This record gives sequence, C-alpha cells and structure tokens, in this order.
Amino acid sequence: MKKVATPEYDIKDKLKYHVSALSTAAKEVVLPLNITTHYPRERKKMPDCFRGYILFDPERCISCFECSFVCPANAIWMKEAPSGRYYPTLDYGKCIFCHFCVDTCPGGALKQTKIHDVAYKDMDEMFTLTEEMIEPPEIIREDEGYVEYEIDKEDLSLKRTKGIDKLIVDVAPSQGVPMVSLCVEPESCLGCGICEGMCESGAVSSLKEDGMVRMKIDVDKCTGCGLCVKECSMQILRLVRK
Repeated sequence: MKKVATPEYDIKDKLKYHVSALSTAAKEVVLPLNITTHYPRERKKMPDCFRGYILFDPERCISCFECSFVCPANAIWMKEAPSGRYYPTLDYGKCIFCHFCVDTCPGGALKQTKIHDVAYKDMDEMFTLTEEMIEPPEIIREDEGYVEYEIDKEDLSLKRTKGIDKLIVDVAPSQGVPMVSLCVEPESCLGCGICEGMCESGAVSSLKEDGMVRMKIDVDKCTGCGLCVKECSMQILRLVRK
C-alpha cells in the first residue's frame, strides 16, 4: 500500500490560504451564512400556533368530555370537581402534543402556549391535575429574546434579527359552530334516561306521555357537547346546527 505524500506549500501559497480563511471568518461575522441559535441564551422564534404546554380555563369548559374522547394517546382523564362538573387532567408522560384537544374543544377552554421545555422530577409529577393546568408552570427564562433568520430577496443574503417573544400566546379561543342535540327517531326511544343523566346543562328531561317515557331536549339550554349523542344506546340522537 502506497502512502499518500503530504503536499508541500511555499510561503506564497501558505499566505494565500491563511488570508482566504481569515476573510471567510470576517464575512461570517458581518454576514453569517449559517443558521445558529445559541440556546438557552436565545430562542428560535415560534409561531403563535406552536403546540406546547396546554393551559385550561374552567370558566369556558362545558364538561363535554370531547378532549378526553379525541385524545389518541389516552393522556386526558376527566376529574370530578366539588361542583359536580368534570374537568380534564393531563398526563404529559403520554401526551404527544398533537393538540387535537385544543382544536376540538367547543368552548375554547384549552389553550396552546409556546412553553416546551418543562422539567419534571419523575414520571408521577408529569400527571398534571386540573388545578395545575389553570396557571402556567414556573418559568425561569435564561434567554434574552428570540432569533429569526430571513433571506433578503435583493442580494440573497441571510439576515439575523432579534426580538422579544411571549411564551403565553394571546389567541382568541375558537368559537366553534353552535350545535344542539336532536332526537331524529323519537318513536324508537326506550326511555332509559341515560341521556338525561349524562347532560351537564340540564337540557334533557323525561316526560311521560300515554304511559310511555319520552325525552325532551331544551335547545336553549343545550350546549352541543354531544355527550347524550355518544351515550344513546339506540343511536337516535344527532348534533345539528343551531
């Protein structure tokens, strides 16, 4: 096997290569061509729709269980409050941050944030109770702001800009589409009363007619949560536009 010989350079070549290296370094200082974020002193700018830590507003919750039903990771469990209503708890050990719960919440009770680097002592601590979801976790910020890179369309150079980024996003919650529950086949109703027991808003009531138990839905009280539709054994309840 023949050994590769080490190239030999004269003084001019060495000087030329050194000047070329120093000029490249000088250009990088003035107009950097690389995209680097010095985390945690700097943060990458994130969009307002970033899927991070989830906050909860109990005032907007209608206890519809939709967040629990839609969660693909089975990370959300409903907890009964002293008031008798049910509110979500979230296990971040299972959560995949798909934010299906945020997108499908009809009352806009769940809210996204840009918080993504929460530290936990153990797996048990990652189970977040309802009370802990109302306020954001303690935030210790080491960064001075965010960094964003943009390409200048004129000279195709890379511009590095800085700014201050809020981790709690001020985004108006989705209002959703007003829906109400409707019985499409009242003659098939068994009068079991499951829908009445599941209704959190008191919109469903039972009524006896000709010895038969019929269910009545008050559309003014109905929040369109869909719990009665999910639990109806005869599948005769539907959600329709209000």
